[in-house]
Amino acid sequence: MPHSLSPPSAWVRRFVPIIRPKGRVLDLAAGRGRHTALLLRLGFRVRAIDRDTSALSAFAGPFCELVERDLETGAPLDLGGPYDGIVVTNYLYRPLFPALEGALAAAGVLLYETFAQGNEAFSRPRNPDFLLRPGELLGAFPALTILAFEQGEVSRPRPSVRQRLAAVKGPLGRLPEAAGCEEGLGAEG
Repeated sequence: MPHSLSPPSAWVRRFVPIIRPKGRVLDLAAGRGRHTALLLRLGFRVRAIDRDTSALSAFAGPFCELVERDLETGAPLDLGGPYDGIVVTNYLYRPLFPALEGALAAAGVLLYETFAQGNEAFSRPRNPDFLLRPGELLGAFPALTILAFEQGEVSRPRPSVRQRLAAVKGPLGRLPEAAGCEEGLGAEG
């Protein structure tokens, strides 16, 4: 396993316990694999997609499929679902929203966290095409039930402006105790 991985997102760590145990999870735009590593440690079967999977090669094996694909080519994209969970962090390509929603299995969980307007005051990304508008994630997945939502300025892992969403496909079920609040929340939906 790569030694220089950043720690997994606190948002992902908080909500990953509500994904069906040992389920199939998509790590979209997986980057260097910080969430792929977490998901594998927790016993999930993982499909990690990124345009360059060279940093993910150490994870490949019977429980981790690597898919090298440019998600923004405009070609029809089959994400290979259904998934019990989908994790997306630090990535925004709005045309994928319907495909993400469609790739979730019944009771599947979407964990999404990325940069929002206002981030341009801190660092990259600054291009509005890569920054969520206020409250945008709340309306991006109409077939999902929102479990939690946050937006605003954060100091960790670095100063930035973010939106975070945890949502489930289908009606709201019972949340396990492990998904309880370990940190303060901003606006919750």
